[in-house]
Amino acid sequence: ESNFDPVIIDQKCVIRAPFHDKFSDIPLRITIEPKMSFGTGHHQTTRLMLEQMLCINFNEKQVLDMGCGTGVLGILASLLGASLVYCIDPDRWAYENALENIARNSVSNIHLIQGGKEKIPERVFDVVLANINRNILIDQIPVYSTITKKGSLLLISGILDDDSPLIRQTAGENQFTYVESRLLDGWKMIVFKRI
Repeated sequence: ESNFDPVIIDQKCVIRAPFHDKFSDIPLRITIEPKMSFGTGHHQTTRLMLEQMLCINFNEKQVLDMGCGTGVLGILASLLGASLVYCIDPDRWAYENALENIARNSVSNIHLIQGGKEKIPERVFDVVLANINRNILIDQIPVYSTITKKGSLLLISGILDDDSPLIRQTAGENQFTYVESRLLDGWKMIVFKRI
């Protein structure tokens, strides 16, 4: 635990452990219990997603966080004003850790589900967050097009820069158009919009 330092994103958001200072000068504060789940904000892909999310209007949006890990992205979406958030992860450890973190951050509009793409609810989402890996993303992007509408955003990460052409091709074949991307230490985050 002593190796887990707080992560500060653009002086707007801090990801901290329960044993860290409160950072009362930073408006968005998320407390994550550092266990085995992916998503403390330290990995480049999580950081890229958090940075991009701070640039998006989540007010009254319905959000899906696929492969949610600790639940950090879903928690941030809720704090940014999302009306409803679904967090899904197949891993039991991640599910239990996310459950704790959702309660710890007092966000009441998050529905947590253990499972994969088969557990995605039949509803329309305004924003889909998917920080997973290349092969799972390629498998799931066609599903994302069925649960979004024209103008919905898809934020993808968990991929290396070399993977981005294949991801862009798959997204393009499934009614998503490229908007922008971010790169950090060879890792890529891409924003798509449903057309």
